[in-house]
Amino acid sequence: MFAAAQTAVAADAVAARLSPQDRADIARVETYFNGLGTMTAKFLQVASTGAIATGTMFLSRPGKFRFEYDPPSPDMLIADGTFLIFVDKELNQTTHIFLSSTPVGVLVRDNVKLDGDITVTRLRRGRGLLRVTVADTDEPEDGTLTLVFSQKPFALRQWQVLDAQGIRTTVTLTEARTGMALDAKLFEYDEEAQQD
Repeated sequence: MFAAAQTAVAADAVAARLSPQDRADIARVETYFNGLGTMTAKFLQVASTGAIATGTMFLSRPGKFRFEYDPPSPDMLIADGTFLIFVDKELNQTTHIFLSSTPVGVLVRDNVKLDGDITVTRLRRGRGLLRVTVADTDEPEDGTLTLVFSQKPFALRQWQVLDAQGIRTTVTLTEARTGMALDAKLFEYDEEAQQD
């Protein structure tokens, strides 16, 4: 499910030994996502390769989100409930992959539950933040996703993905707002209309 270097992930893929406080915090994470309907936020995306991008995120649970990148990036990401669609507007190319096979697919599931097919491999607290790292239970070598929450108020602030090449991508959210109505067309991509 998650892309990541096998050697980097091998030691992290073992389920964390969870205290009662850890289990309570995991329940807070699940409750947070399952109670989240819509969200908009600005984002800063930084990769360990040095690539940096900014933009605006729109999220509508379950199943849908949109990442609009600021210029000069020609990219856009749209999750329509089934597929994650990578759009390169400059090259006029699109790539479809199943949303369920992507890290952020976990965040927009109808029912977020961090057990079963998802394993919590690490949980850390400090400086008013909670960090929860998860991996695919059956294919832990595929990688990790780390979710970072502020404690007061309890809210998603960042996530980090370690991919198959060992590249770490960090997405930090700012100016987040929740509970607004979002146009369903934000989460649609008409490839033929874009080519006209």
